[in-house]
Amino acid sequence: MKKVLLFSFLLFAAITLAACGNNEEENSGSSDSEGNEESEANEESEGGEINLYTGRHYDTDQELYDQFTEETGIEVNVIEGKDDELIARMEREGKASEADLLITADAGRLHRAKSDDLLQEVDSEVLNENIPENLRDEENEWFGLTKRARVIVYNEETVNPDDIQSYSDLTKDEWEDKVLIRSSENIYNQSLVASMIAQDGEEAAKEWAQGIVDNMSREPQGGDRDQAKGIAAGEGDVAVMNTYYLGQMLYSEDEEEVEVAEQLGVIFPDQEGDGTHVNISGVGLAASSQNTEEAQQFMEFLTEESAQEQFAEANYEYPVNENVEPTEVLQEWGEFEEQDINLSELGENNGEAIQIMNEVGWK
Repeated sequence: MKKVLLFSFLLFAAITLAACGNNEEENSGSSDSEGNEESEANEESEGGEINLYTGRHYDTDQELYDQFTEETGIEVNVIEGKDDELIARMEREGKASEADLLITADAGRLHRAKSDDLLQEVDSEVLNENIPENLRDEENEWFGLTKRARVIVYNEETVNPDDIQSYSDLTKDEWEDKVLIRSSENIYNQSLVASMIAQDGEEAAKEWAQGIVDNMSREPQGGDRDQAKGIAAGEGDVAVMNTYYLGQMLYSEDEEEVEVAEQLGVIFPDQEGDGTHVNISGVGLAASSQNTEEAQQFMEFLTEESAQEQFAEANYEYPVNENVEPTEVLQEWGEFEEQDINLSELGENNGEAIQIMNEVGWK
């Protein structure tokens, strides 16, 4: 009887141990499976994505975005629009906005986005090293990507460039009915006046704006290219425009634009004074961003030498990264001294600039 009981006990113990072993194998298999699934999920999520609200509309920019995705695996979802419309959209969307980044074509607009609490600070040694201090926000909420100078262009057959050394020269009596320039609604002109307020005060800026209105050859119309075309058509002798527009015209597929641009000379104003006005296209990290690490990585990518070279070559803009040379056509125009102001002042003085332009009748 005792032998039977002992045998039964040993049999029960063996069965129990076997069952435990099977459970451990099952549990071990389940753990491995879950681990594999988790690993696969992590691989799928590697890279991520960012949503870019941009006022720039160039095929070459998209090529840069594609290159960034290829290098990092981070998808760039591009939402294009006019700068003011994109800022208004971010304001409407508020904290629910899916925007990670905002790119605009003017420092004043970036300042407005910052003032409306639409941007956030970025702490990046890369950005600080790649971008000069005057071309980024003092609190690191926006950063320049490209530069463009606002210059004076002239009819090489009718104008002696020695007669125009500064923006203020355009207000002299000899240029009455000869000056072409865009409307007061144009942000580039608003920022030009804002820079004059920063350097010389409101009264001096108003005096200059009044002189420009008095010497206009026609009511403002069209964009920068249209001012250049106005010179070729004999509607004026001098015009104010951004350098990159002239570069685009010189290498345009439109033969008329090339012909117009080849008739024009370039003057960098105030080389013996305050320097030529420079503005930027720039980028800010959206306050609503849910992908801040990826967005910062993208910002840094756009300021590295390779991307800066592509900006310069493709769109005839000046690089913000001082290690990168301007494109050949810009080098042919020569080096120049820039206004010595932080571009945040373009936004800070924007309201006063608009008021001045309205007061003097700049349409």
